[in-house]
This record gives sequence, structure tokens and C-alpha cells, in this order.
Amino acid sequence: MKTFDGLTEREILALAISQEEEDARIYEDFAAGLESGYPEQAARFREMRREEDGHRHRLLELYQARFGGHVPLIRRQDVRGFVERKPVWLVRPLGLKTVQKTAESMEVETRRFYEAAARRATDAGVRQLLGDLAEEERNHAVTAGQIALTKLSEDEKSRAKRLFVLQVIQPGLAGLMDGSVSTLAPLFAAAFATHNSFQTFLVGLAAGVGAGISMGFAEALSDDGSLTGRGHPWARGFVCGLMTMLGGLGHTLPYLIPNYKTATAIAVAVVLVELGVISWVRHKFMDSPLVSALLQVMLGGALVFLAGILIGIS
Repeated sequence: MKTFDGLTEREILALAISQEEEDARIYEDFAAGLESGYPEQAARFREMRREEDGHRHRLLELYQARFGGHVPLIRRQDVRGFVERKPVWLVRPLGLKTVQKTAESMEVETRRFYEAAARRATDAGVRQLLGDLAEEERNHAVTAGQIALTKLSEDEKSRAKRLFVLQVIQPGLAGLMDGSVSTLAPLFAAAFATHNSFQTFLVGLAAGVGAGISMGFAEALSDDGSLTGRGHPWARGFVCGLMTMLGGLGHTLPYLIPNYKTATAIAVAVVLVELGVISWVRHKFMDSPLVSALLQVMLGGALVFLAGILIGIS
């Protein structure tokens, strides 16, 4: 690996050409990744890609005029001092803010490269082109910084909301419902069977953690997201598993209180709050009528609660 100061003028131009090629490809990847959710921002990245192609053509013309037709392959990773860039194809789904920050840092780094290269250039034509490109990259950095601040159209807002519902709300809601409802039966069965707060806490803890692990794996393995657009399966699995665990632990924690009757009263109150939250989320994000959502969730919770009591006292 060579240092930047050790590069010749010919090598600097070859490095600039390969860097513009790489940046153009990255911007095209950004545009493709944002096309479905943010078409306006995708179009701006494609415009930036075309401008990077223009930079490459100007560099190639100057290189051919100075050094001939053969351009050695010198990449940014071959020169010490460049920041490592994570491959775009490893980052899915692409977030607008993440892409904007990446593009902004790319342009700042490229601008600094051109400024340093222009200071070292001895040929007037090379120095002028590198200086011009440095200024254009400065403008690109400003453009990249503004992309995430662009006001989204109504269509883009609805698409962004849909993706959020598919990738976060749905798996989280499924987990919260399972954790809050399915763990009621073993928890209250243990409470009414043992009349022992700590033993009941252990049963609820085991039920909540076990349900969280089970639901997390079930969600992750159910759909890889490639066709449905529901996002990375393990991210959904994590959200689902975490919310399942929290739903189960919410009404389990009161049984850390030694008095069994007090703990049970608080646990019942917590269950009502959990069911109310589930109903509100369904109303807010799933367009379910609030009264209908409350009746459905409360009925399911009541049936499981009664099943736990009947099993516990039998």
C-alpha cells in the first residue's frame, strides 16, 4: 500500500478515474435501493451519478492527452489514508438518512483528495481540472446533505408509513399481543395454584423469555422480505421477540412483591394497560376502529385470563 505523497501525477489521475467510477456505481446503487420508497431522492442520486460520469470523462481526456491510452488500475484501498466504505449491497433496506450521510462523507473525502492532489500537481492543466473538480465535489456534498431534508410528497409519505408498518409495527404488534395474552394463562395459573409470588414470578419469567425466543425465530424464518418488502428477517425477528418478551414480563414483574394478593392486583392492572396499548396501536397503525379493537383484544385477554384461573384453582 502506497502513501498519497508517494503517488506520481500519472498515478493520481489514474486513482481519480477509478474513484469517480466507484462513486458513480455507488450512487446508482443508492438510487436503485431508494426507488420504491423515495423516487424523488432516487432521481437526485441518479443525477449525481451522471455528474460523476462527467468527471470521469474529463479526467480520462486529460490522462490520455498527457500519458496515453493505458490507465493503470489504482484503487482507493491501494492508497493509505482513505476511509473504508461498506459495500452498498450489504446494507438493505436502505434508509434515507443513512444514504445521505454516506454520500455526504464520500463527497467530502473526494473533495479533500482533489484539493490535496491539485496542490501537488505541477502541470497547469492538471492543476486546473483537479481544482475545478474539488469545487464541484463541494457542491455535491451540499446536495447530499439536503437530500434527506427534502420534504416528502404525500405518496412518499404513505410509502414510508407502509414500510414502517410492515417492518416494525406488524412484527412488534404480533409479539406484544402474544407476550401479553399467551403468558396470562401460565402466570395466573401458577399464582392461584401456589399463592407464592416468587414461584409465580419464575413461571412468568420462563414463559415470557421462552415466548420471546420462539416468536423471534418464528418471525425471522417466516418471510425473508424479498417479495413482501417487510425488511430484513432477523430485524423483524428481533423486534417481534423483544416485544413478546416485554409483553410477558410486564405483568410478571409485580410478582417480585412478596404479598401474593397485592402482586396479583397490580398484575391485573398492568394487563389492562397492555391490552389498551395493543388496541391503540391497532387503531393507530392498522386502521382498526378503536372500539372494535378494544372489544377483540379484551375478549381474547379475558378468555386466557379465566383459563389460567380455572386451571390454577382446579
